[in-house]
Amino acid sequence: MASRTYSDARPTPAADLRALWAVMLREWRIFKRYPSWIVALFIWPLIFPAAYILAARALAGPDGSGLALFARAAGTENYIAYIVVGTTIWMWQNVSLWTVGYALRTEQLRGTLETNWLTPSRRFWFLLGAGLTQSVQLAAFLGVSALEFGLFFGVRLQGNPWLVLLVFLAAIPATFGIGLAFASLVILAREANAFVFMVRGLVMVFCGITYPTDILPGWMQPIAAWLPPTYAIRGIRNAGLNNAGLAALLPDLAALAGFGVLWLVIGYVAFHWTERRARRVGSLGKF
Repeated sequence: MASRTYSDARPTPAADLRALWAVMLREWRIFKRYPSWIVALFIWPLIFPAAYILAARALAGPDGSGLALFARAAGTENYIAYIVVGTTIWMWQNVSLWTVGYALRTEQLRGTLETNWLTPSRRFWFLLGAGLTQSVQLAAFLGVSALEFGLFFGVRLQGNPWLVLLVFLAAIPATFGIGLAFASLVILAREANAFVFMVRGLVMVFCGITYPTDILPGWMQPIAAWLPPTYAIRGIRNAGLNNAGLAALLPDLAALAGFGVLWLVIGYVAFHWTERRARRVGSLGKF
């Protein structure tokens, strides 16, 4: 009898889908086991923007005279909605880095990384499953955020909600690609905390979560232009607050699409390179 070759042992598409579903189901079950994570979906949309909103209210003065200056710079006097859009995108980016980018580190902490990687399933599905589960959590987070922003902060969309959703969808590939690149860092460096803190700090400072990027110093604006959240925040603000049409959103949508392709390619290539290197040198056993 002929010996079975490696190519014969590769998983079929049906097996890949079963593995992907198993990863998603596992992540969802783990998420439900920790009620504090569910409670956080209701608390963070209120706590995080509140600090910036209260600071902005203080800076505007008792009579709100400072709002005229803000309106000239931001294009709207609705500073509360302006802030909640930016902080929501920041929270989304932060959660994505910790879920997708840190998925393999979580496997390490659980003690299941090596055993899972000994299965014939494609390693990429472990990250894709975590990303798809995170997308479901994101949808719940955005729904809760929209409800609470309306109830507690009085935020109302003045534009087309479908265009807001379109910008969100356009930002997903770049966000997942960045998370995939961070997962590669975990394989290579065995730790990525410092990188996660650095990237979320860059988003907070350079992407204008509470202010327009036009007020940044000249040397900072090119850096902001290379960060995908800059376009997601600006596009959602224009679509939701300034009633911008599709034509006005095309530059931001095109930038998000370009960054999505770029980061997906970078993340996919980096992940496969580091995964092959880990198998060759046996570094998984050193985690």
